Amino acid sequence: MSTLGYFKMSLCVCVCVCVAPIRGLSVELSRLSGYEEMKCTVSNVFPAPRVTWATEPPTLEDLRPVTRMLANKQGLYTVDSRLKRLKGRPNLIYICKVTTSYGGPAWTASFREIEIKGAQGRDLTIPCHAPPYLNNPFLHWSFINGEEHSDILTYDSQSGKSVSTPPWDKHVELDGFRVPFGDGSLRLMDPQHLEHTGSYTCVFSVPHNTHTERTDVTIDGPVAPSYWWIVGLVIAVLVLALAVMLVYLKMKGKDELEEKKTA
Repeated sequence: MSTLGYFKMSLCVCVCVCVAPIRGLSVELSRLSGYEEMKCTVSNVFPAPRVTWATEPPTLEDLRPVTRMLANKQGLYTVDSRLKRLKGRPNLIYICKVTTSYGGPAWTASFREIEIKGAQGRDLTIPCHAPPYLNNPFLHWSFINGEEHSDILTYDSQSGKSVSTPPWDKHVELDGFRVPFGDGSLRLMDPQHLEHTGSYTCVFSVPHNTHTERTDVTIDGPVAPSYWWIVGLVIAVLVLALAVMLVYLKMKGKDELEEKKTA
């Protein structure tokens, strides 16, 4: 108290909540554990997010992912969630969804892998279809064969602009009118056995969502000319000649026998 009156003091307390938002999410197929499993990864986030898995189409089987979260010295979390690939369901889409506790946007990444075969010199369509929740996505196609990796093309659904990289621009064709509706299938023209056998990957992306499809393509080589028909023809001629000879000998034997009887 003071002779000048009462002094009132107000105290303002500010609470600072620090977050490290999700900046990227990846999902891929891994075989390093001795079996096929889907791997979903997000790094350097805070607080620890929540990870859920689903499939498209939905399955009645119980999904049992194993999720590990590890914090570094700064308290930022790296999340590694893994789900065994379901047996007997090769065309399933696996969807990993990551949500935050502070109300930030949910991130979704999905993946599918298929295998197809084609013949050398015959055009082949490599399928790529996005889930329905991806509207007007950006599309990127790439190719890998062993250690060789190359970009094939990109397509922006917003601008309608497509960019192909050499030498793929002479071997691929994309229907840009279908991409905004989720069909990014690629037509491979005049494929060659050595050049075009490998893994083709298409990625649809919009903010906070990606969908990846990897297609293992085998282009059969040219069929070598077969000469077995010549061998078969020779055998058939020999069998026919032998049959004619047996008939001749049989007829000859009958004639000799009749001559003896009349003698």
